[in-house]
Amino acid sequence: MRCIYCVLSFFILTVTKSQTDDLYQFWNEYDLCQDLSQKWVVELDAGFVSSSTPTDNNIFHNITQVYLRGWAHYYPGQRWKVSVFYAHYSNKNVPELNQKKAREFRSAIQATYNLYKTTAIKINLRGRIEDRHLENEDGYMEAVERFRFQVKALYPLVNSKNKFYFFASDELFFKTKSQISGPDFFDRNRASIGLGLTIARNIQIEAAYANEIMPRNGTDKLVNAFQVKGIFNNFFSAVTKPFKRKKSPVDEGEGIGL
Repeated sequence: MRCIYCVLSFFILTVTKSQTDDLYQFWNEYDLCQDLSQKWVVELDAGFVSSSTPTDNNIFHNITQVYLRGWAHYYPGQRWKVSVFYAHYSNKNVPELNQKKAREFRSAIQATYNLYKTTAIKINLRGRIEDRHLENEDGYMEAVERFRFQVKALYPLVNSKNKFYFFASDELFFKTKSQISGPDFFDRNRASIGLGLTIARNIQIEAAYANEIMPRNGTDKLVNAFQVKGIFNNFFSAVTKPFKRKKSPVDEGEGIGL
């Protein structure tokens, strides 16, 4: 018990002594998905991030990130989904990076597992390994590896016409050391809470609040973000032969097919 008090005291003293930059951001993303078969789905995402600064609390002060990302999802079983993606990010004044501008090419492999499912609640676990290549100030692409682990709970709220769902998640980020991303091994913790709406089974709209804590030497970063996401399933069915998958528990944990 004495050891626990010592650890808590150390943590409180560390947080108290550290200086914190509070930032307010808006995250906007659009996901276009297409079922190819019962086991394969492809997806194209596009989004941007706008942010305040330490001296200006305007959430739309400037655009710090624009990205385009392509996914392939494979379903080996009812509770599993394995995904890969490749993406291009245009970063400008991003809080986590030690320079004003940085092009980034990012690839990743991800596994999602449906841990628990009832009519009342669904819980998914997600692990992701990212291979990030960021352009440093000398013009060289610097490699950074990052591991992410997320727990997400979803609670459906069903009425007569539309299907609402409440969700909450927490995600831990760990990374390798580099010149551009800094020497810290623990990258950040991201907690989110939000509300989603499923429209006609093919369209989802999600609005969420995210709190992101990035411990850094000297000055910690605290991000309060408002996120709006649009998810369009079988978006390309008008130009291709339509195929609709039977949704699995791991899909329902993401709000798909409720």
